[in-house]
Amino acid sequence: MTTEPQGPLEPAVDAEVLRVLALLDDSRQGLAALGAAVALAEQARAELVALFVEDLDLLHCAAYPFSCEVGASSGVARPLSLEVMESSLTHQVRRVERALRQAAAGRELRHRLQVSRGQVVSAALAEALPGDVLVLGKAGLSARWGSRLGSTSRRLLLEAPCTVVIWDERHPPEPGPLRYFRGEVPVLPWGETPKEAVRRHPLFLGREELAPMDAPALERFLARARRGALAIIRSRLVTLLEQDADLLARIPVPIVVVP
Repeated sequence: MTTEPQGPLEPAVDAEVLRVLALLDDSRQGLAALGAAVALAEQARAELVALFVEDLDLLHCAAYPFSCEVGASSGVARPLSLEVMESSLTHQVRRVERALRQAAAGRELRHRLQVSRGQVVSAALAEALPGDVLVLGKAGLSARWGSRLGSTSRRLLLEAPCTVVIWDERHPPEPGPLRYFRGEVPVLPWGETPKEAVRRHPLFLGREELAPMDAPALERFLARARRGALAIIRSRLVTLLEQDADLLARIPVPIVVVP
């Protein structure tokens, strides 16, 4: 399913199609990061591709005669059939399509909804290209796959061939410094240096170089931060996650992970 583009735009770089990929589900938290993806795509004059993956694992589970679902609030167990699951997925796609249409309304933005069926991580990794930016909502990921940023989101962070932006919808971002570790100047989306990103993006007000620190120190340093973002190269992220696997779940500012 694809929405119609809203007004053709010239790409920001000749002969290169810039894309922002937003991995969505239909939860309130999951859709909240869509606004961030829309703003980023509009600013970069990029195409927004909203990805909705119909989880094949859930469909397989629904095919078993003993399958049931338990209400998150009520705790009531209800029979779960393949027919019920297919109907639910149809309604979810409609809600995501409506949310995308509303988010892009009034903007000169190329956008489309891409629906696929498969394993969530594999489908996202198959779509992502090195020049893309993949936007993930932190709360949406947590709501769907558990209270922690578990193996699913970890794989996307560590295996995606492109820049990944983790957006914490629970803390609306405000303009502030672009932070990165001294001696590890990241190459940001579409080849931007931190200096260029600060000049172009209204989210960033100045730069802040951080001294090397371990995971507990970084968490303490950013615990009260509500402005700006943290840019980090993947190799540094791997080291930090080895020290604390749940570190990213407790950092309140957006996180930009570059390969």
